[in-house]
Amino acid sequence: MTTTYPTSTAPVTETRRPVWRAGLAVSAAAAAIITVLAAAASAAGVSFAGETGESIPLLGFTQLTFVFSLVGVGLAAVLARRARRPRSTFVRTTVALTVLSCVPDVMVGFDALSAVTLMALHVVAAAIVIPVLAGRLATTR
Repeated sequence: MTTTYPTSTAPVTETRRPVWRAGLAVSAAAAAIITVLAAAASAAGVSFAGETGESIPLLGFTQLTFVFSLVGVGLAAVLARRARRPRSTFVRTTVALTVLSCVPDVMVGFDALSAVTLMALHVVAAAIVIPVLAGRLATTR
């Protein structure tokens, strides 16, 4: 018995879903989670102090996570309109930016534990934000 399936010559297009609303929500969630994790790491003895001896304030984690997550939302919005393959372009770009965001953690003069913890926080924030925003983008335009 052979089963045949109808085929269509019409192009398949995906509908875009706006990224800004989901982006605001996931940015706020990521900022809250990173702040809690940074507070827990600080309580466990991670200093987050650079060469100057000045420690990163807890609200710094909140602000920077939120702001750079919003940068990701803006990037997703632009790629949704301009990229041929918005989702894959967004994921490749944001993964590369996440890797680059870890460079200052090594260069600024943090102790090893602080640097590793900061890099882990970058990865956690990216793991929260990137999938949500990527899921809002079409695979092709």
